[in-house]
Amino acid sequence: MIRPLRALLAAVLLAGSVSALAQQQPLDRIAAVVDEDIILQSELDRAVANIRGQYAGRESQLPPADVLQRQVLERLILMRLQSARAATTGIRISDEEVDAAVANIARQNNLTPEQMRQQLAHDGMTMADFRVSLRDEILSQRLRQRFAQSKISVSDAEVDAALAAQAGGNAQYHLAHILVALPEGATAEQIATGQKKIEGIKALVDRGEMEFSAAAVRYSDSPNALEGGDLGWRSLDQIPASFANTIHSMQTGQVIGPIRGPSGFQLIKLEEVRNNAPAGGGTVTQYHARHILIRTADAKEDTATRAKLETLRARVNGGADFAQLASENSQDNVSKAKGGDLGWFAQDDYGPDFGAQVAGLSDGQVSPPFKTQAGWHIVQRLETRQGKVSDDNRRSQIRESIGQRKLEDEWNRFLREIRGEAFIDIRTAGVAGG
Repeated sequence: MIRPLRALLAAVLLAGSVSALAQQQPLDRIAAVVDEDIILQSELDRAVANIRGQYAGRESQLPPADVLQRQVLERLILMRLQSARAATTGIRISDEEVDAAVANIARQNNLTPEQMRQQLAHDGMTMADFRVSLRDEILSQRLRQRFAQSKISVSDAEVDAALAAQAGGNAQYHLAHILVALPEGATAEQIATGQKKIEGIKALVDRGEMEFSAAAVRYSDSPNALEGGDLGWRSLDQIPASFANTIHSMQTGQVIGPIRGPSGFQLIKLEEVRNNAPAGGGTVTQYHARHILIRTADAKEDTATRAKLETLRARVNGGADFAQLASENSQDNVSKAKGGDLGWFAQDDYGPDFGAQVAGLSDGQVSPPFKTQAGWHIVQRLETRQGKVSDDNRRSQIRESIGQRKLEDEWNRFLREIRGEAFIDIRTAGVAGG
């Protein structure tokens, strides 16, 4: 799902204007070679400047310049590797999809296009930069989705165990972590070095010589290091079983570890605890909507399909009957007989891309054309309600939570693998080579 503007900027500001800068700076120095691609020094400088801008007034929390540059360059390298892998698996992000994502973000933040442009300028980005970075963000999400479909499964027994663990309530934990990564098949010497490093970091935090978040920024090997190691809010089923019981008994502010996990050694800090509705109760926002779906065989058909749906949308906004148009034009054989009516559903029941569009609409509003794995859609949101979470919904939510936790572990392992397999030649001064 595409995040709101403020949250998304924290991710996309890092990437800066990769393609635009490559075109504007043909004689720029090369910071790194990534297989058959390159990262320009100007791209790296821009990304570092964006991070420094995010820490305005809190510069003391940033690591030394050479460490920051290394961390940022590593993120750029991983993004290039993801883009290359996505290309080889046939993932493409069209201009129309980026248009729809930009419009959705503006709508979620109650901004007009001009206000959004001004907000981006205030945060140091042009709209062209933002579109390039947003395309990378969507591409990374698609690659993760495809990876999850092929690699991640959750058994009924795992869901049953998570439901049993929630019997006394449904607490959520705000966590942060510091990771000292170990390579696959680490030697005894590498393990000992990693353990010595993580113990030294914990000693600094325990003695009060450094805040946990500052230590994460400076020393963590995790992709979220520059966010202070923040893992956000998690329920117990989203926490690895190896230390879920320990976290359940922790005090706010406590730091535990080192813990040896699949990625290396970790320190975990409990920031806050909150209680949601008791297990078995609670409500979920449900949407009643109808849609028109047109499937495409390949990207060559996208422009014509989008144009057709734009015409249908204009007709609806001009007073035409949506149900009639759906019965005549939709290729969703299940819903077309009902005028495109999908009934009541939770936001992600039809996938995150579809759910994001529906959630961003007002009741009665028709979306612009947008593309999902099923094809191209326009959707009209009819009404919303708060529905009781059924047993099936609870199991589905828990299955999704467990899947996301597994995906996080497997995805990080996958990134380490493609990083290790790639040819990386780091040429910028002061950054240790890959």
